[in-house]
Amino acid sequence: MSRPVLRPQRLLHEAARDQARMQAPIGIGLDSPGVRLRMVARLRQSGVAGEAVLAAFAQVPRHQFLDSALVPQAYEDTSLPIGHGQTISKPSVVARMLELLWQSAQAAGRTRLGRVLEIGTGCGYQAAVLALLADRLSSVERIGPLHLAAMARLEVLRRQLPLCTVDLQHADGHELRPRGAPFDAIVSAAGGESIPESWLQQLAPGGRLVAPLQVAKGHGQRLVVVDRVRTTAGNEWSYTEHEAVSFVPLKSGLLP
Repeated sequence: MSRPVLRPQRLLHEAARDQARMQAPIGIGLDSPGVRLRMVARLRQSGVAGEAVLAAFAQVPRHQFLDSALVPQAYEDTSLPIGHGQTISKPSVVARMLELLWQSAQAAGRTRLGRVLEIGTGCGYQAAVLALLADRLSSVERIGPLHLAAMARLEVLRRQLPLCTVDLQHADGHELRPRGAPFDAIVSAAGGESIPESWLQQLAPGGRLVAPLQVAKGHGQRLVVVDRVRTTAGNEWSYTEHEAVSFVPLKSGLLP
């Protein structure tokens, strides 16, 4: 009985083709909305209650933002490498952060997040979800190849979904004052020992910032919410500490 012929060259050719078109291989069920809806059901069970946030997660195909080798894990609740020492965060963590922003918008009587700044575009997945919730999104990424890849992916996705105006910038978000300030919402995908003053100054009155923060040396990070509160004396910043998280460290300096 003859044995099947292995064709490694053909598999490599297909992998190169998939990488070139910035899409995951088809035929494994990940293009089905049902796969994303099952992820959304798990997010709901974990406590995420914002229907607009959940609806955005149901629309964005996470597998299109990953290397083809990692596609089978796309809808698991896990962080995954995206190259250059960076990761795509767990869906549950992204959803938690965006829901905290959404709660602030709802409390202010808004039905959208308004003007949003994202620090750390990464692969572009969180930017895609934000672009369904915001009126305008500015997103900065200091690593050149990640910035370019995110631009390509979001351009493809724009043909499929009603994304808001998205302004991606290859820039150092640590000190930069990006186009579009002040912002109604700021979210960071990296954490340092303190919230940069430049971020606080770019937050509009009544706005909210959500970021990981190093709470104490050797004791990890926690999610921190900063609200710019209007008072009779002017504007003040209110800090609220939430659950423990684990993000890549906040760094400065552009990488080409």
